[in-house]
Amino acid sequence: MKVSIITVVFNGAEFVRDCIESVLSQTYTDIEYIIVDGKSTDGTVAIVQSYGTRIARFISEPDKGLYDAMNKGIHLATGDVIGLLNADDFYRHDRVIENMVATFERTDSDAVYGDMLYVDRTDTKKLKRYWRSGWYSENAFLWGWMPGHLSFFAKRWMYLQYGLFRLDMKSAADYELMLRFIHKHKAKLAYMDEVTIVMRVGGISNSSLQNRLRANREDQLAWQLNGLKPYMFTFWLKPLRKIKQYITKPPEIHIK
Repeated sequence: MKVSIITVVFNGAEFVRDCIESVLSQTYTDIEYIIVDGKSTDGTVAIVQSYGTRIARFISEPDKGLYDAMNKGIHLATGDVIGLLNADDFYRHDRVIENMVATFERTDSDAVYGDMLYVDRTDTKKLKRYWRSGWYSENAFLWGWMPGHLSFFAKRWMYLQYGLFRLDMKSAADYELMLRFIHKHKAKLAYMDEVTIVMRVGGISNSSLQNRLRANREDQLAWQLNGLKPYMFTFWLKPLRKIKQYITKPPEIHIK
């Protein structure tokens, strides 16, 4: 099973090397690593180019934002499975892809997801948040559930058949895509009960009440665009579920 990993980056010289090393150090060998750069000016391009042919595909050109860059990477991908890893983030250990592929093969699933840790931006040993996605049950999206986006690996045929990220969704594009794949089109899911991704803090959707309200409106739009009917409380359960992520202690984990 060939796996395409896509990293999008713009002026990410500070952390992109950690991201790249976490992909290239994976024990699974059939990986196509694609990096899509938004025409960086801070030395990012030189760092990526220093890896030579270990990076399967590399493009550096202006884009329309994060999800446009992700779509470019998906268009370039030739793997059976596609995973996304942002330039600030890294895999928790060197067997993440190996374990993910084994989960696909064992369960014959359309998509596999796991758990994520959020850590301090400069000191990655300081844990901020533990996103335990948990086991999926039918209609879980109605109750505010969603898996961590970067822990989500999907078969490439799903992107080809059901579409890529919607650029009009802004910060909720990842939520809309997973809602579409999982809730609308009933993708067969498998859960990796382990932390797969370590993310440096810095997301925008929950950084203020104003942004949270905007995200709430975008979540509603995601359901409308897909012709889906939520419960009245669906959109408030989603942020409320995140409270537990700040108070739940993760399993014993040694962050590199």
